[in-house]
Amino acid sequence: MKERSGGVRRQRTAGRRTPRNRTRTMGRKSLTKSPQKSSASSRSAMNKSVLHEAFSAGQRAGRMTLENEQSIEQHARSTWQEHGAAISAELRSYSAAMQAGKAFMQGYAQAAGRSLNIIPLALNKPAAAVVCACNEELTLGQVLVQLKRLPLTDIVVVLNGTTDNSLTQVLEQPGITLVYEPDRAGHDVGRALGAKMTEAETLLFVDGDMVVPAEQLAPFLYAVDRGDDVALNNLSSLLPPFARQDEVSRIKAYLNRVLNRSDLGSNSLTAVPHALSRKMIQIVKPEALAVPPKAQSLAIQHGLKVTAPSQVDVIRSNRLRSTNTGSGNEVARLIIGDHLEAIATWLDMGGNKSQARSISRAEVAYRRNAR
Repeated sequence: MKERSGGVRRQRTAGRRTPRNRTRTMGRKSLTKSPQKSSASSRSAMNKSVLHEAFSAGQRAGRMTLENEQSIEQHARSTWQEHGAAISAELRSYSAAMQAGKAFMQGYAQAAGRSLNIIPLALNKPAAAVVCACNEELTLGQVLVQLKRLPLTDIVVVLNGTTDNSLTQVLEQPGITLVYEPDRAGHDVGRALGAKMTEAETLLFVDGDMVVPAEQLAPFLYAVDRGDDVALNNLSSLLPPFARQDEVSRIKAYLNRVLNRSDLGSNSLTAVPHALSRKMIQIVKPEALAVPPKAQSLAIQHGLKVTAPSQVDVIRSNRLRSTNTGSGNEVARLIIGDHLEAIATWLDMGGNKSQARSISRAEVAYRRNAR
């Protein structure tokens, strides 16, 4: 079991164009455009209309930028939030929502004569981010820069066991909720702690040692904002065939299979970024986040909606340390132990072998010999 020491202090820092419908005659047969194509054409025209209106709305908002007391970024966000809500019925996917948002921001920037470096994501519920860091002075500042491009109501930074300049970097950033733990607690405990420090309905979790562009973080926020409870990082396509996977990837997949969620593959809460709903945190309790596979298991057992909507390659960008390299390294042992704890919790809650799909000997042999 992991423990965290006392001495926690919380601080708020200052301040193809569409062809015409043609009919041609071949003998006695008339060939026309199919209804499917016609329907697609209608959707395309509708989308163009939505984008045009979003651009125009952005222009109108941009002309008002000097008449408000907000910063230009705040004003652009709030006006897009308002317009986005009005046309939400037309924006039925993340891609559609982002296209409309970009059109709005282009119109806004043109009218205001200013460039905007923000992500035009309209959320229905308040969202916050939790950043865990220990001695990440080389990357932490840029992590916060990317998070500030997102429509977040709060950014909680959990510094634990820091001895470098990370603390100073956070104190220099306005609008950050700082949780300072003088002793080393680890990322997992830090996430559990950070989840308690905000009441936002959607929580995005990232680490301070990995700079992920805001464009890649936005899909996780969108997924939870639109009804998912757990939005995992989808790393499936980045993993090798089963025969060449390491023990960590295999035990992650095993736990999901035990929980009748083999569709999740090896995707796990142990990988960032991911996002959680407030409902999920309330049901599994913040403390469970200190053991990510346990929290994931509890979410699935309680019938919550667990998905893996997007992919951020954190495998190649993961910072190599003495603790996470080599067979049987410290981090691998910790993750395997966490999964064993999750399986134990599943058994305590009445889980048994009959709940999991049995694997035939033929399938076992196939997986063992997969290349």
